[in-house]
Amino acid sequence: MADQTEISDQRLLKGARARAAIARHAADVASAEGLTGLSLGRLASDLGLSKSGVATLFGSKENLQLAAVRSAREVFVDTVVRPAHTEPEGWPRLRALIAHWLDYVREPVFPGGCFRVAGTVEFDSRPGPVRDALAADRDDWFAVLEREIRRAQEQGYMTGRDPHRLAFHLDALVGAANVAARLGDETAVPTVRAMVDELLGATPER
Repeated sequence: MADQTEISDQRLLKGARARAAIARHAADVASAEGLTGLSLGRLASDLGLSKSGVATLFGSKENLQLAAVRSAREVFVDTVVRPAHTEPEGWPRLRALIAHWLDYVREPVFPGGCFRVAGTVEFDSRPGPVRDALAADRDDWFAVLEREIRRAQEQGYMTGRDPHRLAFHLDALVGAANVAARLGDETAVPTVRAMVDELLGATPER
């Protein structure tokens, strides 16, 4: 019985690793070609797997799309959010989040640049689970920004300004930098860094 349990655990682990690898590749492909361009057969061919094996792991194209969204979210958290948590809450962490966010745009980890920008534009008018997942991811990111903005305000920065509006401005600026950078504009990220500095200010308002 113990041997059978161990074998079952190893199979589950192997399956989880395979799912993660396929989902990560799906996120890469979708960032450049769109979530609607994903297919079980395409990913199987890219990764040297059988289509039936990929179908067994995901079941449907929609499940594959959702897995790609989750994988891209994990990459964003690992690249932008988690490193910023080495800084104290409030102003230092907010500035670290923005710095890592712009680095993520300047040196993209996905072939198509920011996954969230690409996916949201593609699915903003398509009701369903994929749109819901993208919207939830955006809401969670806004909540992170707004929380650190409020804490920064408690420290004397940006006082009297609406946190959601500031988060919206930041998202718009960085999204514009992503699009411009993908079009080859090397001034995009430095320009947005300067605009962010102007938007937020550099000294506490006491």
